[in-house]
Amino acid sequence: MSEGRTLDPGPEGIVLVDKPRGITSHDAVAKVRRALGTRKVGHAGTLDPMATGLLVIGVGRATRFLRFLSDQPKTYEATMRLGVETSTLDADGDVVRTAPVDVTDDELAGAVASLVGESMQRPPAYSAVKVGGTKLYEAARKGTPIDAAPRAITVGRYEVQARRGPDVDVVVTCSGGTYVRVLAADVGAALGCGAHLTALRRTAIGIFDVAEARGPDDPGMPLPIERAVAHLPAVKLEGEESRAARHGRVLAPAAIEGPYAIVDRAGSLIGVWHDDGARAKALVVLQEA
Repeated sequence: MSEGRTLDPGPEGIVLVDKPRGITSHDAVAKVRRALGTRKVGHAGTLDPMATGLLVIGVGRATRFLRFLSDQPKTYEATMRLGVETSTLDADGDVVRTAPVDVTDDELAGAVASLVGESMQRPPAYSAVKVGGTKLYEAARKGTPIDAAPRAITVGRYEVQARRGPDVDVVVTCSGGTYVRVLAADVGAALGCGAHLTALRRTAIGIFDVAEARGPDDPGMPLPIERAVAHLPAVKLEGEESRAARHGRVLAPAAIEGPYAIVDRAGSLIGVWHDDGARAKALVVLQEA
């Protein structure tokens, strides 16, 4: 190889996909992989097959930065049906209970609003969460369901948008890892009539909006990797400090809580660091010297 020559890394960056109903997130990633002709593709946050909407997909080196999106709030538009409970808490499951719906609009709004805030939520039996190496849905299908430990969640917004008899349209903004179908079941339990989710669409993840997304078969050119960490605080370095960062070296702390981006004089991303006491350590280095 001649001096100064670099290998073409292929396409890399962030792809926003509007996942259609009926395919898994894994299927959507496979379609993007084929469309872009590359194997290194991953996603930030799955969607159930019945759900539609935004998948944030990393291509090439961008896959290393997807973890910084895990704590970003997610927004959904959903429809729940009161009076019917299912085994999976959504329309893909078997009906396990029905009940009359004698609920006023005020009672409904109150039950929904009561779930706003911080709480503990147990992942549903039919989910991909693993306990002891076994996925919950695998155990549930075998008739030996496993209880997963509750997780801390935050619901920033949960509002009724419209009601058509037993069908209720809601909008939800919540922390990563929150199951909207569990929130629907919780509303049904609070009202005494039961409920399950009949439709779910993710419209946003942090700064990313589904309005920017395209289909998985034609995802378009990836957005810059920097978009994956645009929500993080940024620290600009120059000269020797910038060169040290490209080597992934320990830096002086920035007195910032949590991860932060390190950029060079031109504003290009070098990587992500975090303070560890009296020093700052690299989490991911993009521009390696």
